[in-house]
Amino acid sequence: MPDRGGGPTGPRIRVGRPSRRVRTLLMTLGVLAVLGMVFTMFAGFWTDWLWYRSVNYSSVFTTTLWTKIGLFFVFGLLMALAVGFNIWLAHRMRPPLSAMSMEQQNLDRYRMGIAPYKKWLLLGITALVGLIAGASASGQWRTWLMWVNGVPFGQKDPQFKLDVSFYAFDLPWYRFLLGFGFAAAILGLIAAALTHYLYGGLRITSPGARATAAATGHLSVLLGIFVALKAVAYWLDRYGLAVKSSDFKATDSWTGLRYVDANAYLPAKTILFCIAVICALLFFATLWRRTWQLPVIGFGLMVLSAILIGGLYPAIVQKFQVQPNEQAKEAPYVEKNLKATREAYGINDSQVTEYPGTAQTDDATKLRDDVRDAASIRIMDPNIVSPTFQQLQQIRNYYAFPTNLDVDRYAKDGKEQDTVIGLRELNYNGIPKRNWINDHFRYTHGYGVVAAEGTSADAGGRPAFTESDLPSKGDLGSYEQRVYYGERTTTYSIVGGPQKEIDYSDDSGEKTYSYKGDSGVNLDNPVNRAAYAVAFSEPQILYSGAIGEGSRILYNRTPKERVEAIAPWLTIDGDAYPAVVDGRIQWIVDAYTTTNGYPYASRTTLGDTTADSLTATNDQRAVVAQQNQVNYIRNSVKATVDAYSGDVKLYQWDTEDPVLKTWMKAFPDTVEPRSEISGALMDHLRYPQDLFKVQRELLTRYHVKDATTFLSGSEVWEVPDDPTNKTGETVPPYYLSMRMPDQQQQVFSLTTTFTPNGRDNLSAFMAVNADPGTKDYGKIRVLKLPTSTTVSGPQQVQSQFNSQQDIAETIRLLRGGDSEVEYGNLLTVPLDGGLLYVEPVYVRGGGLKYPLLRKVLVTYGGQTAFEDTLEQALDKVFGGEGAPVEPPPGEDEGTGEDEGTQPPPPASDNPTVQEALNDAQKAFDAGQEALKKNDWEAYGKAQQELEDALRKAEEAQSAEGGGGGESRPAPDASPTG
Repeated sequence: MPDRGGGPTGPRIRVGRPSRRVRTLLMTLGVLAVLGMVFTMFAGFWTDWLWYRSVNYSSVFTTTLWTKIGLFFVFGLLMALAVGFNIWLAHRMRPPLSAMSMEQQNLDRYRMGIAPYKKWLLLGITALVGLIAGASASGQWRTWLMWVNGVPFGQKDPQFKLDVSFYAFDLPWYRFLLGFGFAAAILGLIAAALTHYLYGGLRITSPGARATAAATGHLSVLLGIFVALKAVAYWLDRYGLAVKSSDFKATDSWTGLRYVDANAYLPAKTILFCIAVICALLFFATLWRRTWQLPVIGFGLMVLSAILIGGLYPAIVQKFQVQPNEQAKEAPYVEKNLKATREAYGINDSQVTEYPGTAQTDDATKLRDDVRDAASIRIMDPNIVSPTFQQLQQIRNYYAFPTNLDVDRYAKDGKEQDTVIGLRELNYNGIPKRNWINDHFRYTHGYGVVAAEGTSADAGGRPAFTESDLPSKGDLGSYEQRVYYGERTTTYSIVGGPQKEIDYSDDSGEKTYSYKGDSGVNLDNPVNRAAYAVAFSEPQILYSGAIGEGSRILYNRTPKERVEAIAPWLTIDGDAYPAVVDGRIQWIVDAYTTTNGYPYASRTTLGDTTADSLTATNDQRAVVAQQNQVNYIRNSVKATVDAYSGDVKLYQWDTEDPVLKTWMKAFPDTVEPRSEISGALMDHLRYPQDLFKVQRELLTRYHVKDATTFLSGSEVWEVPDDPTNKTGETVPPYYLSMRMPDQQQQVFSLTTTFTPNGRDNLSAFMAVNADPGTKDYGKIRVLKLPTSTTVSGPQQVQSQFNSQQDIAETIRLLRGGDSEVEYGNLLTVPLDGGLLYVEPVYVRGGGLKYPLLRKVLVTYGGQTAFEDTLEQALDKVFGGEGAPVEPPPGEDEGTGEDEGTQPPPPASDNPTVQEALNDAQKAFDAGQEALKKNDWEAYGKAQQELEDALRKAEEAQSAEGGGGGESRPAPDASPTG
């Protein structure tokens, strides 16, 4: 062949070769770089294997690993073969070279350039596409395992009469295979076309035929495969309609077939399937006819049909059949959506009952007595009092409590009571001197549980501790108090070796300790040390003298991290909580199985539905699976993490959940049966908050069962914003021991409220039985208030609290100086047909850095009280001494003589309002000074003087208004219903 790439020649320039020493150095550096990369990859793999083996869940690691490897090699090899075979076949069918056109002369340079490297180029291209395809396929390990191990749901979809497992387990795998097939066909087609063009099988500008017969047949077959796959896609799209999401004005997210889907899209997909099959056969027929005419016409008809049948026809049906009579047309499909959504989210058995919203009896004494039976009202807000726990029970700066404490149940004197509980965990920011030894060897664990009664406070407004001090002592008895695993423990520790740990400090000084558990990975092996030095980017692990015989490295130490790593197929609740169980501190973690393939069930985004005012202000209480869209969820697993040993146990909680059964087949022996849950552990399990938040969000629309009402949107509710802060997020649900109207006694419950869409008055109250020890655990009860009457919602109640003149004045005084007022949880309790609202009010001021309970707000039936204790507030609301009484409309409030009341007392006994408020301010200032000095006796005296001054101010205000000494609020101060 002539040299078409030559040019003028000239003198050659000799380039000096590197010296032997330089070449050796470069080669050595290259080898070291390769070895470093290999060891880095090995370190990641090896440390993962060691960790899974240390927690006795190595089967999870091996099952996941081998599944990923298998998918990588199988699909990577298939893709490489598909592309490589088409390149080889196109090259083999290249035409013999003849007289060159200009186009072919230009291509000849490239052919000559790659001629010596054709095999290597072929291997490189196929290896590259194989690696990419294999990596993509390995990410489908969950889809594969669910398809292989899927178990039936025992429920069929209403349209195609197929088991739900087809949509949840089978359809996702078929769609992956279809997508892989499309990718292989397209890449094979591109590779074959380029090869044919390079070697003359396809011509663009050359005279004569544009393609050889061999190239025509080859490319036609590939196009036929592509069209055949499109036919399969049309067929699967028919089933995909049952799990398709779309916009629908009656709901934010609609899943399933609507009228236009069943009567236009479904027949259209069937017709397009048939057209695509015929079109594919026409492409295959070119092997004999060697012409593009018929397949091109068929392909054009398929595209036109897709536009007309698949797009235009459904639009016409929607416009001219559905819109003129939408409710009648959509009602049957809405009923299917209602039924499926309620089943998929576990709200199908929700009990919705009418509730009057107003008291049904006038007997105030009876109502006051009924409060005790209605609820154990919790005035210790776990989301407020953490700083109080911190200040009073931190003991050392290197301990800390979580931002939000937890609510649990513990028995005292044989009676179960709501308890606010938190662990004294390690606070790395409080370590006196930060260095590698202190951070990872000496300060390794927290110490002890601190708990307080949820329904009471001491005389100073502090929590009434039932477990306190260091080491902790109290009602919980003897238990292992060291906390090596917790929500704040986010870094690694090396324990059990020659370096002693700081255990705790008391009056006699620091106590030391050496970890005696078998948790973590042993660092005796130098290979392990080197692997962790690389994995953690900390070379001191390799050579530090603080590591020796018995040293173990602890990491993945938060409960959420451990459960997620051990069960990557579970979705973890955002709030793990501690409990003392059988002499050990156990973190209890709720976990969910989910899918987005439940036919007809509307989807929800977990990150949106589980967000509230707590997740907005607390980085330790995360939302669940931020972008994860699901339309089926079950609290199928209860997990525990031992705070000392880190041992993780997974217990099957929902024994009927087919998704959990599928994963248990995929990962046998990882989930223990429900019967293994001990009675002591069962006493501390509870209904999970995040599941409750998902269910309450769905119940804002799906509490109705009638399609007409659902479509009208007249019964849509919303979760109100939290009135006690300014985050703009929804109010969190609250745990509370209470009794619903149809219950005989109080049970530990999770509660929330609803308001009408776009309004602030109350529309419903929702509670779920959160106590697994009762027979109707998980039963959702909704009290629906009548739309004909207006009952104040949380935001209105809070506004009424703030607008009452005497309450507002007291709060202003409490905020005097540099004090801050913090509102606690606004609890709602059903009581005799009405709703009792209770809100603790805390003050953080003076020299104190923590809030103390100062007042309790209570309202019921239009009566409001703001007193020092809950009992006093209840007495006032329900007709006790000093209960507020509204003056009858239009009654003369001049002197009160017509009512037989006594005239105002002399001025010496009836101070002016301003004088009384001045006395109140002085008493408040004295109280703040006492707080700075921690003089609780003086503080109590000042509080009594403050209360007396405020009472005198109220009496003076009544006297000036002609109330005759009777304590009356301003006529507009009492909240309306």
